[in-house]
Amino acid sequence: MELIETAIAGPIIIEPRVFGDARGFFMETWNAAAFREARLDLTFVQDNHSRSQRGVLRGLHFQNPGPQGKLVRVTRGAVYDVAVDLRGSSPTFGQWVGVELSAANQRMFWVPEGFAHGFVTLEDDTDFLYKCTAPYAPQTEFTLAWDDPSVGIDWPLDGITPLISEKDARGLALADVPVFP
Repeated sequence: MELIETAIAGPIIIEPRVFGDARGFFMETWNAAAFREARLDLTFVQDNHSRSQRGVLRGLHFQNPGPQGKLVRVTRGAVYDVAVDLRGSSPTFGQWVGVELSAANQRMFWVPEGFAHGFVTLEDDTDFLYKCTAPYAPQTEFTLAWDDPSVGIDWPLDGITPLISEKDARGLALADVPVFP
């Protein structure tokens, strides 16, 4: 597997080794020893799977306390996936990084603890899978506003009117969220 560093320390794009032929393909999506050897010594406690239509925007979610690291990927369709640095002591606090994940490119994205996470679906019937390092804890979950101008995410919304949940529509401004050390 190849690890691709991003402009922000922490999030990593992962390109797994894919073995394909006329029958299809095979790829390893998780191997604790291989990830540990690649400097990602992770323990996962929960797997999640969502399916969304084109234009669904989920996030930007995080838990504090009890942050979740997330290893995310798409098995059908495509998303634009975003991580926002909420580590108060980080030189990149409030900055974001985004990557397109799709069934076609087979990339994965590691979003570590201390980041808000969200995505917008670019195709109908997109299946999004993620492994989490901590269990979901709704009592400590927060939503950073997906359109907070102080963060300035450049979502690829050409021709898309985002579909947003009521919870996500009430997202907080960066200045109002509880940040990490």
